[in-house]
Amino acid sequence: MNNIELKKIKEKALEEHIPIIMDETLEVIEKYLSKNKPNSILEIGTAVGYSAICFTEFLAENGVIDTIEREADRVKEAKINIKLAEVEDKINIYEGDAVEILPTLNNKYDVVFIDAAKGKYPFFLKEALRMINKDGIIFADNILYKGYVMSDYNKHKQRTAVRNLREYIKEVSENPNLETEILEVGDGLAVSRRTNRKALKFILILSFLFSFP
Repeated sequence: MNNIELKKIKEKALEEHIPIIMDETLEVIEKYLSKNKPNSILEIGTAVGYSAICFTEFLAENGVIDTIEREADRVKEAKINIKLAEVEDKINIYEGDAVEILPTLNNKYDVVFIDAAKGKYPFFLKEALRMINKDGIIFADNILYKGYVMSDYNKHKQRTAVRNLREYIKEVSENPNLETEILEVGDGLAVSRRTNRKALKFILILSFLFSFP
């Protein structure tokens, strides 16, 4: 990865007010990636490719990132940035609406990073759960949405986004196959690890049975 070009990509995005992953959020995700070295990452929301480029540093050998972006101008810029960063062999861009593209994918992923339309987060979660590997992890960025999600905010302009982000938090918190933390970094980050509780229960039962002489 060309770190000089990555710095330029970040600076340009900030100058043009293009939303990219915040430093503190990136740091949390990178700590996980550095320990687990994923073979495959699905990113929902490419923007100009900054976060995907950052993630490539932590991929396992021959690992890949599939990323989805609906805005044609951003896809064009992301392709340029990915080439400048010299990681075009590690990132595949799907151009189009994630709502339409996700149901067509049948790949399995070690990590899913959600950072797209806030009103679609529950749908993105459903698709992520379908494709995430056992012990995989789902990151959802901007989950607290400027503090609106944890307040009594109810203005019409952002009502749908806030309602659906709250629904996302409820679903990942209550899902028995997920272990979830909501971190107050950046604009809020939900971290949900896929677990196999049925298998764990079975192992515990066996352990109990074979504990008798």
